[in-house]
Amino acid sequence: MGLTSVALSLTLSTAACSGGFGGANGASDTLNVLMVNNPQMVDLQRLTAEHFTKETGIKVNYTVLPEDDLRDKMSQDFSSQAGQYDVASLSNYETPIYARNGWLAPIGEQAAKDTEFDQKDILPPLRKSLTAADGKIYAEPFYGESSFLMYRKDLFKAAGLTMPERPTWQQVAKMAAKLDGFRTGMKGICLRGQPGWGQMIAPLSTVVNTFGGTWFTKDWKPQLNSPEFTKATQFYVDLVRRHGEAGAPQAGYTECLNGMQQGKVAMWYDATAGAGSLEGSDSKVAGKVGYAPAPVEKTPSSGWLYTWAWGVQKASPHQEAAWKFIKWASGKEYEQLVGSKLGWSSVPGGKRASLYENPKYVEESGAFAKATEQAISSARPGNPGVQPRPAPGIQFVGIPEFADLGTKVSHEVSDAIAGAQSVPEALEKSQRLAQEVADAHRH
Repeated sequence: MGLTSVALSLTLSTAACSGGFGGANGASDTLNVLMVNNPQMVDLQRLTAEHFTKETGIKVNYTVLPEDDLRDKMSQDFSSQAGQYDVASLSNYETPIYARNGWLAPIGEQAAKDTEFDQKDILPPLRKSLTAADGKIYAEPFYGESSFLMYRKDLFKAAGLTMPERPTWQQVAKMAAKLDGFRTGMKGICLRGQPGWGQMIAPLSTVVNTFGGTWFTKDWKPQLNSPEFTKATQFYVDLVRRHGEAGAPQAGYTECLNGMQQGKVAMWYDATAGAGSLEGSDSKVAGKVGYAPAPVEKTPSSGWLYTWAWGVQKASPHQEAAWKFIKWASGKEYEQLVGSKLGWSSVPGGKRASLYENPKYVEESGAFAKATEQAISSARPGNPGVQPRPAPGIQFVGIPEFADLGTKVSHEVSDAIAGAQSVPEALEKSQRLAQEVADAHRH
């Protein structure tokens, strides 16, 4: 959801080497897989022919697209059940919606029966987030993430600050004020201000949740101009305006990652998936970063939950081959393969408990491995705030209209960060937009 998307300039479409595979129908299978262009997916594409195709004889044709293009193509193909793609990378936002519409084949039973796949090893919050209203699992995760607070341990020490074990947002604001300008050009914190339901709305919604707010009540009353939603948004806007990164209204995940890597910000609240890059060989801050839980106010935890997962189109004639691909791409064997070939920090993590018991992974990712697992395990997509919700989701509302609503609201809040309007003005407009969505759900 834009959470960790890295836009590649090229659209990649490749075919793995062909081989004969006798499926249940007795014919050789070719799979068409549609996926997002995140680095871990591109690694998968490179490893498929030599490993998966060689082992199974199943040829894989990949179409690799930037996130927004992927979603457009996927929704067109799956909604019409055209069957152009057998498997697609979709998130825990789309999965329950697509399942409810009858666009996906359930794969949970197959996964549960396959002892080699070891469904129980998948972290429970991810399993639950890929389960539809009918109680069936419709997708298996490729990698998972939550959110946490990343901070410069060396700067904290120099400034005489101690990161609390469970920081509150009020404590974070005070620390950001002290660290702002502590070194020349240093900003206290980086928070996304870039418009988009998968950009700024992701962290902002977690702040809203823990401040006691919600997008909608259980019976679909919009709450965007409520005191709690307003207080949370005002806090977020004030914090980023006073002590945040330069160019905040256009700063998203990538800009904040770069700022932290280059040593320009002292703290960054964002996706757990960012940690691997901060500890990478090209990072100026490798070994200097600490990882604390997502800051809270009124809730015990506030980290988001997101996964890129694999779903099978119901109309696909290659159901057995599709499962074999998912079993491989989401399996333990693939994690071992990436670890040995590309390095353990490149493993698509955040989905299996066993990875966090793997000494090789823990050794290379020790700075953030435990914090990541704890963040994902403590995420509560069914109950992320202080009141009941009409739909699941932490950093999104699990309804089809949210992608459009969240993006429109994000433009209003981004304008407030830019100083073009006040937070109450932004949220009054946002409340009207949310009312239209609520009216449709109440009738």
